[in-house]
Amino acid sequence: MSSTRREFLIKSAQGVALAATGGLVWAYLLKQQANAAAFAIRPPGARVADDFNTKCIKCGQCVRACPFDTLKLAHTGDAVPIGTPYFVPRDIPCYMCEDIPCMNACPTGALDPGLADIADARMGQAVIDIENCLSWQGLRCEICHRECPLTDKAITVEHNPRRISKHAMFVPLVHSDACTGCGICEKACPTDEAAIRVVQPELVRGRIGEHYRLGWKNDAGITEDFDPGRPEAAPPAAPTGLDYLNEGGL
Repeated sequence: MSSTRREFLIKSAQGVALAATGGLVWAYLLKQQANAAAFAIRPPGARVADDFNTKCIKCGQCVRACPFDTLKLAHTGDAVPIGTPYFVPRDIPCYMCEDIPCMNACPTGALDPGLADIADARMGQAVIDIENCLSWQGLRCEICHRECPLTDKAITVEHNPRRISKHAMFVPLVHSDACTGCGICEKACPTDEAAIRVVQPELVRGRIGEHYRLGWKNDAGITEDFDPGRPEAAPPAAPTGLDYLNEGGL
């Protein structure tokens, strides 16, 4: 075999190996990207996942505009689509700037410019692990309640009396209609692993279904649309024995 032919075969084999390796890496990246979006906590104003991924050009303008270095761009191996902005509340939460600089810096509208009030942002949903929350275990904590920028709106504290103790429990509750998902509560939680965490709402929220009607919450009565139909006519009462005699039946 000539040296030229041998060199050609070696380079061909190297090319095939390189292409196969590239295919495996690309397949890994696609798999990682497909599973990543569900865990991403996006900046305020981020549109729903499909719209956000379509509009975001991965320019990093929102990251540069954030004054607290909360936002960062995802790298290869992160549980977030590569190049897109996200933040980890336990590291640095969103401190809810009133002028929302990250949203204003977005050139494509991936962060909805219609968000006028940061309190209307829905970056995620805070959830409490009651098995590891100090307050739910009977200790006095309430740090998440005190640190919440929407105190007594997003997080309230309820008084729960104990059955066999004179000491009551003061337990925090998260209200999804007001929680912005900023993550300040998660950052402030004193347990080794935060007992309150911000996640994507789709991962924790259920849906009742339109066929249930909660009459005690809705002005429309629970039986408003319930139509059992006309009641069957009652059979004529049989004449008593005395009436039968008076009618001349005998």
